[in-house]
Amino acid sequence: MNIETVLAFSAVAGLAILSPGPAILLALRNGVTFGMRAVIWSSMGNITGLFCLSAAAMLGLGLLLKSSALLFSIVKVLGALYLFYVGVRHLFGRASVLGAEANQPSNTKTHSPFLLYREAFFMAAINPKPILFFTALFPQFISTQEPLLPQFFILTSIFMALSFFTLLAYATVAARAKNVLQKPHFVKWINRAIGGVFISFGAALLALRRPAT
Repeated sequence: MNIETVLAFSAVAGLAILSPGPAILLALRNGVTFGMRAVIWSSMGNITGLFCLSAAAMLGLGLLLKSSALLFSIVKVLGALYLFYVGVRHLFGRASVLGAEANQPSNTKTHSPFLLYREAFFMAAINPKPILFFTALFPQFISTQEPLLPQFFILTSIFMALSFFTLLAYATVAARAKNVLQKPHFVKWINRAIGGVFISFGAALLALRRPAT
């Protein structure tokens, strides 16, 4: 795999990663509420989920999702339901994107590294859109004249690294604006807005159509 291919893939992947999505909103919440250590754990969960999706795409699940309407619908509905769940929790105050309650002892459980990791992992892993993205993207940059496994690890590692550092960057900006973002009135409306955004992501996922074969 030559440097031109790596740079081209990095540019395309970077543009896709920079666009706001559930993982970025999660990083913003964790950066403001718990600090950068929490963001590292959730970002690790996110890129682990991305690795699983990338591997699934390479193993042919992406093609199966394209060809099987039932499987595609099941994965899509599961992903959308999870996003709805996250959104509703924020709308009704059961969770907080910019929570002022972060310093309360009752919130310690949410700060658990395992729970932070698990939340981000599932948010990434049950979303069929990255599988379709990887399935469409990888063939454009993989050479059939070279061994496939090393190319898979190179491209996946690039995508994971870009995702990881992008999440850290977004969270760093949010953490530095913490004093403004945690004003009670601001928190209330931002949490409602972000809850609505998560629900919108879920609705958009439900509206996602299986690519024509």
